[in-house]
Amino acid sequence: MTLRILKAKEVAERTSVSTAQIHRMVKAGRFPSPIKITDHRTGWVEEEVDQWISDCVSRNRMIA
Repeated sequence: MTLRILKAKEVAERTSVSTAQIHRMVKAGRFPSPIKITDHRTGWVEEEVDQWISDCVSRNRMIA
């Protein structure tokens, strides 16, 4: 299995949530934390972002 690291902009596009809101959710513990790639670059593990999206769908389908 190949892990892919997503940039903030890619995460925003996948989730339809702004990058600023993503950072706020990370700080609040409501979104996966990014990993440090280099001293000046972070990114999100694609699988963790996809799982967060799946969890959102599951929660909302249970309510409806």
